Amino acid sequence: MTKQMRADIMLVMVTLFWGISYWLIDISLAEVEPFTLNALRFLIAFFAAVIFAFPKLKTVNKTTLQYSAVIGFVLLFVYIGATFGVKHTSLSNAGFLCALTVVITPILAFVILKQKPEKKLSVVVVLCLIGIALLTLKENLKPALGDLFCIMAAFAYAVDLLLTEIAVNKEEVNAFQLGVFQLGFTGLFNLFLSFITETPTLPHSTNTWAAVLFLSIFCTGLAFIAQALAQQYTSASHVGVIFSLEPVFAGIVAFFLAGEILSGRAYVGAALLVSSLFIMELDIKKLVTGFAKLIQEK
Repeated sequence: MTKQMRADIMLVMVTLFWGISYWLIDISLAEVEPFTLNALRFLIAFFAAVIFAFPKLKTVNKTTLQYSAVIGFVLLFVYIGATFGVKHTSLSNAGFLCALTVVITPILAFVILKQKPEKKLSVVVVLCLIGIALLTLKENLKPALGDLFCIMAAFAYAVDLLLTEIAVNKEEVNAFQLGVFQLGFTGLFNLFLSFITETPTLPHSTNTWAAVLFLSIFCTGLAFIAQALAQQYTSASHVGVIFSLEPVFAGIVAFFLAGEILSGRAYVGAALLVSSLFIMELDIKKLVTGFAKLIQEK
C-alpha cells in the first residue's frame, strides 16, 4: 500500500468521524449546554495532545501562539454555528450545510486574497443556492434557525482555512504546534463564554461521557492531527473530494442511528449540494481527458 493510499484512508476516517460528530453533539446536548460542550471537547483534545506530544510543543514561539489564538477565535464561531445548528435543525441539514465551506472558501479567496476562481464556480454557486433552498426553506419560505447557524459555521470555517494557509506559509510558524494550540485557545474561549452565558455542568451519564470523549479524542484531537499528517502525502484535490463525503456520512448516520427521514424535496436539495461539492473539487477536464485516453487505448 502506497503512502498516498494510506493518507487517503486516514482522511476518509477523519471524514467519517466528522460525519458521526453531528449525532454525538445531539446526544451530548441533552445533558451539557453548547459552550460547555465545546469547552470540554477542545480542552480534552488539547491536553491529550500535550501529553502525547509535549517534546514537540515545548519549543513553541510567540508568532505561532499569536496565530493559534486568532485561528482559535475563528474556530469558536465555527463550533458555535455547528453546535447551535445541530440543536435547532436536523442532523442531515447540519451535515450538508456545514460542508458548504468547500464552495465558500474559493469565493473568499477571490475577495480577500485576490485568487482567481475557477470558471465552474458560478455553476457550483447556482447549484448550491437551489440545493439550500430545497433543503431548508419551509412553506413560509423561511429557513430554520439552525440552518442559519450551520451556514455561519461553513463561512467561519472558510475564514479559518484561509487564515491557516497564511499562517503555515510563514517560516516562523510551526504547523503542528499551530494545530495543537488552536485547540487550546478554542477551548478557553468556549469556557469563558460558558461561565458568562451558562451554568457549566459535567455530563452525568455514561452514554453522554462516551459521546463527549469520542468527540474530543477522535473527532477533534486525532482528526486535526491526522489531517495535518495525511496532507503531507496526498494531493489537495484528493483532500477536497474526500472531505466532500462528510455530509454523506452525516446523512447516513442521521438516517440509521437517529431515525431521521427528510422530505423528497429536501433529499433533492441534499443531492444538489453534494453534486456541487464534487464538481467544485473534481478536475472535470482532467477526468474527461483521462477517460478519452483510456477508450483510445482499448
